[in-house]
Amino acid sequence: MNKKITKDMIIAEILQVDPAMAGLLQASGMHCVFCPSQSGETLAEAAMVHGMDADALEARLNEYLETKSANA
Repeated sequence: MNKKITKDMIIAEILQVDPAMAGLLQASGMHCVFCPSQSGETLAEAAMVHGMDADALEARLNEYLETKSANA
């Protein structure tokens, strides 16, 4: 089953889909992936706080999942 990441998902939910996405988030500039707010902050909220484009981040995470699924 291939889950799709949305901007409305809580960071903790995203990490449950694939913990390796923590590295992608950190590489994108979201260095506090494991801070306490990750359990209540959506991807869109976290992107806003970090001055990031939530749409681009959502697309990057979904591209990662699609690539991983295709290579499985």
